[in-house]
Amino acid sequence: SISMEEEKKEQNSGAVQEPNPFLERHILLSTYALFDWLIANGKLPHISFKDLGAGGVVCSSVEQVAHRGFGAEIDLEKVHVSIDGLPAEVIACAETQERFCWMCHPSLTQHILDHYNKDWDLPSVAEKAGTSVIGHVTGDGIFRLKHKGATVCEAKSEDITSGLLYTRPTANPDTKKEEPKIEYDGDVIHAGSLKTTIKEVFTAMLAHPNHASKNPVIRRYDKDVIGNTLVEPGEADSSVITPFQDLQSYLPGGSHPGWNEVEELANTGVAFAADGNPRYGRVSAYLEGAMAATESICNVVASGAEPRALTDCLNYGNPEVPAQLGALEQGIKGISDAAKGLAIEGDSVPVISGNVSLYNGTPDGGAIPPSAIVCCVGTMPDAKKTVTMRLKKPGSKLFLLGARKDECGGSALYEVLEAMANAKRDEFLGAHAPTPDYKTLSADIRFVLTAAKKSMLLSCHDISDGGLLMALFEMMLPQRGIGGTIGINADLTDCSGELQPAKTLFSRGFLVFWGAL
Repeated sequence: SISMEEEKKEQNSGAVQEPNPFLERHILLSTYALFDWLIANGKLPHISFKDLGAGGVVCSSVEQVAHRGFGAEIDLEKVHVSIDGLPAEVIACAETQERFCWMCHPSLTQHILDHYNKDWDLPSVAEKAGTSVIGHVTGDGIFRLKHKGATVCEAKSEDITSGLLYTRPTANPDTKKEEPKIEYDGDVIHAGSLKTTIKEVFTAMLAHPNHASKNPVIRRYDKDVIGNTLVEPGEADSSVITPFQDLQSYLPGGSHPGWNEVEELANTGVAFAADGNPRYGRVSAYLEGAMAATESICNVVASGAEPRALTDCLNYGNPEVPAQLGALEQGIKGISDAAKGLAIEGDSVPVISGNVSLYNGTPDGGAIPPSAIVCCVGTMPDAKKTVTMRLKKPGSKLFLLGARKDECGGSALYEVLEAMANAKRDEFLGAHAPTPDYKTLSADIRFVLTAAKKSMLLSCHDISDGGLLMALFEMMLPQRGIGGTIGINADLTDCSGELQPAKTLFSRGFLVFWGAL
């Protein structure tokens, strides 16, 4: 996490991981097979296991020994590296997705080595890939790293995993914002010197990089490696996979010893949706976090899945600056409040994992906008009943859940008007960002989930960036060459209230399309 400077573009790109999905797939399959052998032979109690996430070799090894009061001694020269001559700290701490760390009883060591290097021939899959012994567990509680004969780290295992606890001062990150000076006259919009219409704004919105269809990228990216994707991005508010549909693709030996492969789970669907809008962060760090969690939950619900868990990616500025640390604090609080406020059957939606990227600065010494990206995972008993957004049946009735509000701060409407007026950055940012009403939204969620379970919904789509007009437009589009011939005739008189037509069409909310079967 460093300052984003254009002249260092090439240098910065070299610090980003380059994943190897084919190597990872091979390692996963071979590891499933090894677990099968361990279970079948009663050896599971004699191993521990972690992936090399943040902190690399250090974290994956020390975290396996510290809670038992053990230590470990690691020889960094025995760690597989893709580039020769790396310094000790890089070998020790670099994160890689295609690596695992086993700890085992000495009687299992040779079997694990032969399993990966001979039976699954890991060295032939990728250059310098393989499995080797890099160290051993000790009983003295000290974690040691050695490199070229020198000890480069020596500390208590518990100290490394416990870390330090201290309090840094925080400050309110939000400055007072004002709504942009925009005048509305029916479908005509006056923004500064710009005079435009709702139609022209929507046309510009469809061409804007942040709001244009991502379908050309999604359809051309080879993402269906396993082939268990039932609903792809853009077809519903969340993507849906059926992980138990074809278990054989995960079973190198034909079956998993000890697995209860219940036939009823074959059609179980798992829905995923990730959301976050940094423009909201420029209005309010708290609301940006709250809306990221709320939107991801609503997207999973709109497909008919029940939210089960959240994971987050928190991207913020310098925690040594009180206001920038305050933004992180408020963003986390927003996520927490949304997870509690949108409780499912009385239980908060748990945040089960996440990562944090700090010290993200801009060349002028400022910080990036507070940017929480939140992914919600949900489940449904029958993935075939996934509710997609495409219109299915002429003559169906449209039902709108949620009142239209004057909450266009950070919206696509203001973003597009700012670009069309050639205005300064954030001149049209706005102050009234969407503020979730958790009590009302929880009732809407219960209704949608109930209607989906009873197969009452033909289509469902929530209102997000681009507002009601974008949602209706997206529901009319074809999917995989099917549909696209059904239009919409909508009377918004009863839901507009005192809002101008533009704000009725471009504010956020929650939309349900419901038709009789």
